[in-house]
Amino acid sequence: MLHKKDDVREMLEDAIYASSDLSVSMPKFKMPEKEHDPRHAFRVVVDELMLDGNSRQNLATFCQTWAEPEIHEIMDLTIDKNMIDKDEYPQTAELEARCVHILADLWNSPDAANTLGTSTTGSSEAAMLGGMALLWKWRERQKAAGKPTDKPNIVTGPVQICWHKFTRYWDIEHREIPMEGDRLIMTAEEVLKRCDENTIGVVPTLGVTFTGQYEPVKEVSDALDKLEEDTGLNIPMHVDGASGGFLAPFCYPELKWDFRLPRVKSINTSGHKFGLAPLGVGWVVWRDIEDLPEDLIFYVNYLGGNMPTFALNFSRPGGQIVAQYYNFLRLGKEGYRKIQQACYDTAMYLADEIGKLEPFEILYDGDPHHGIPALAWKLKEGVDHGFTLFDLADRLRTRGWLVPAYTMPANRQDLAVQRILVRHGFSRDLASLLMDDYRDAVNHFVKHPVTTPLSEEEAGSFKH
Repeated sequence: MLHKKDDVREMLEDAIYASSDLSVSMPKFKMPEKEHDPRHAFRVVVDELMLDGNSRQNLATFCQTWAEPEIHEIMDLTIDKNMIDKDEYPQTAELEARCVHILADLWNSPDAANTLGTSTTGSSEAAMLGGMALLWKWRERQKAAGKPTDKPNIVTGPVQICWHKFTRYWDIEHREIPMEGDRLIMTAEEVLKRCDENTIGVVPTLGVTFTGQYEPVKEVSDALDKLEEDTGLNIPMHVDGASGGFLAPFCYPELKWDFRLPRVKSINTSGHKFGLAPLGVGWVVWRDIEDLPEDLIFYVNYLGGNMPTFALNFSRPGGQIVAQYYNFLRLGKEGYRKIQQACYDTAMYLADEIGKLEPFEILYDGDPHHGIPALAWKLKEGVDHGFTLFDLADRLRTRGWLVPAYTMPANRQDLAVQRILVRHGFSRDLASLLMDDYRDAVNHFVKHPVTTPLSEEEAGSFKH
């Protein structure tokens, strides 16, 4: 029993929101001296998270923002599983291996049952592993031919930041094909201009960050075949399928971009984008065992068994991998096809609606034969519209929508665009509500033209 008034008071304070813990500000940049009631600490953290945006309205991100209740339960059940410790968690490791074989089969590997691959923390890490394998194999070829290995280069189209990180971290010349005029992606002709005996590989992107378009993997492969026939140069390819790797197999299976092309040696993808898994998982798969150099594989024997690892990170969660396997079982090819096609349908609906508005010109309309479920547009040129795309993006934020506006990379920094990513969970109903707000935003600026348009720096950029 409680005998003191102070005890009764403390009990009452613990039972209500406005308790003594929450009547003062907790320290933000140093650890408090004393412990706090878990409910109070939880409430402080959750209250601050209210100030974040609503992820479902974030139309800039490629990452998944909706999950079934079963996914949440799987994440709870696997919060303690360390993916690197395959001796302690052998069944989780088995599920990872099954995912690799499923992806290899999905990407038409000539020997899916014996393919090498691994999960990663995301497609950026997976891309770097693919790039490292290209670099090591190139060094092997150069050394075997008695040639120097000090000036490697890699050829890409306009790529996102992970490939810039890769080339800087590993001291590789990055021959990034710039945009020119209406050409906003890689072409076979531009690739050949940049290839030589020091080219470790060519990296087409299946879903370019800036517009959502697919780069022409087969055309590039055919051009490199002809180059080898004419010069003897054998230049491999790695396909960055961060988005398209989980789209083309279901919605455009006729497209030859994967291991059906012998020159494609490895592919990376993002499980937490159109793979529909929670944030924190990517995948990389090699065509043949010999395409992954043995020097990149490390063997760890201090976790209870002698285990191979060839990821950049070490300890990492296993829950996202288990959730990825759940999605494969739960959805199958039919389910993935239905979900991805619904996203494409919504993207094309939005492109049609935005295209009807006078100020805009559609650059990519979400056609599954040309790219991912996204759309990109610009303001029509030669007209003073009374606002910029950055003004529009800023106005839409008042309704909670994040529709990014940004300028293109070299050599089209003069071109500003807006882009929408349509992901699972962004329904046609939400799209129609977005269009209502978009039309209202345009009409606002028609009635109230801005005198000082926002710049990209002032509006903020959320391309990735």
